[in-house]
Amino acid sequence: MIHLTNVSKTYLNGTTGLYPTSLYINKGEFVFVTGSSGSGKSTLLKLILKEIEPNQGRIMINNREITKLKHNQLPYFRRDIGVVFQDFRLLSNKTVYENVSFAMQIVQASRKEIKNKVPIILAQVGLAKKIRSYPHELSGGEQQRTAIARAIINNSPILVADEPTGNLDPNTAWEIMSLLQDINLKGVTVIVATHEREIVNALKKRVIDIKSGRIVKDTYDGRYNDEMAYY
Repeated sequence: MIHLTNVSKTYLNGTTGLYPTSLYINKGEFVFVTGSSGSGKSTLLKLILKEIEPNQGRIMINNREITKLKHNQLPYFRRDIGVVFQDFRLLSNKTVYENVSFAMQIVQASRKEIKNKVPIILAQVGLAKKIRSYPHELSGGEQQRTAIARAIINNSPILVADEPTGNLDPNTAWEIMSLLQDINLKGVTVIVATHEREIVNALKKRVIDIKSGRIVKDTYDGRYNDEMAYY
């Protein structure tokens, strides 16, 4: 599904975001990526999303080497990856329905497809009664649910969530993580970057821990690496 071979990234200012790294994530896995600010976890996600280019190495996603993709191929590649951000990134002048349907418009779905599918997805994420609401009328959890609906509306086989609970209260954070688990149970590969120790320890998933641009832990024991000082 996702395979990095000897991938590294050094930025123009000389900072190394990721030292040579090899990593494999299987189809249908739920993976936590942990690490302090500046550890390299954002670099890893950006490489997977092809937002930045590696200095060396090979990145294969869905049997496609993305390091060789041309610019005009990027929109098709990105259809395979849904992305959820800490700050939601919703369009403030569009309703919940319009925010989610916009993702389908980008891939040129028909009006009929959009009309049929968007209400179903919004019901799945618990927003059936908020379909005509605008982002400023929603709670933080509802905004994040909208962002998740937008990320999965095109049946992307991979979902990347970058600190999806960072702006939420603890109860709402657990609700969002439960939703991500439900999505994973449908066969979607889920990658969550987080520093939420309690969530990582409770869910018992694979944990990839990064420190100073290096993977220092990659285990299935489901435990946050408490030896690292993240705060």
